[in-house]
Amino acid sequence: MDLSFNEAARGVNKEINIAIEDTCQRCNGTRAEPGTKTSKCHRCNGTGQETINTGPFVMRSTCRQCGGRREIVNVPCVLCRGTGITAQRKKVTVPVPAGVEDGQTVRMPVGSNELFITFRVAKSNIFRRDGVDVHSDVTVSFTQAALGGNVKIKGIYDLISLDIPSGTQSHTRFRLAGKGISRVSGYGFGDHYVHVKIKVPTTLSANQRALLMAYAEEESGVPGTVNGMTKTKDVKEENLEASEEEKPGFFKRLTDLFSMGTQKS
Repeated sequence: MDLSFNEAARGVNKEINIAIEDTCQRCNGTRAEPGTKTSKCHRCNGTGQETINTGPFVMRSTCRQCGGRREIVNVPCVLCRGTGITAQRKKVTVPVPAGVEDGQTVRMPVGSNELFITFRVAKSNIFRRDGVDVHSDVTVSFTQAALGGNVKIKGIYDLISLDIPSGTQSHTRFRLAGKGISRVSGYGFGDHYVHVKIKVPTTLSANQRALLMAYAEEESGVPGTVNGMTKTKDVKEENLEASEEEKPGFFKRLTDLFSMGTQKS
């Protein structure tokens, strides 16, 4: 059975058409035409077994006339021809439990038969599954990352309001406990992990460029150069590792600069 990612995660009732051999609906499995009667097998005297003498040995086996059914059908059912079963097509509703995984098989009774269903779960464009945990990405602007903010993300069951703390770095991972997928064979839910990606603008207005150039003037410990700057405070190679450990993050310094600009104005 094919399922979408959301159907497998949340659970769903799906209808399918199947072809099975099941109890005859005309005679209800009696093998006799409705309205007629069956008679006791005279060969086995209604025991379902017969005695066979083979020289000095006496053997008991299934009656060859009634096949062990103990009775004889005088007028066979016209639909099943006395077999008691017919080939049928049925529409059944499959209750897919929440949390099923790709390739998982479940067993379901259908009439006098058992139906084994294997699920094929499609990939999601948003979520990556790891057992009962799910992972997704969220893209924020570099000002949201530097100053903090809030963003709406899609969860398994509903929209989630995610707070972005100031100074959030790229590839930061937030854990949303209990927001993952339901456990099929137990209680509770997995977790939802959100991975942050920071979007850097490809074009800047004059004011935006001026602000960033002002920040670059104040920035120290840059391992290289910044385009458009006439003077760059380089880091000596032998002190590069120590400088990276000691200096505050980019977004922390950008936040401080914006805060200073707000106080001056």
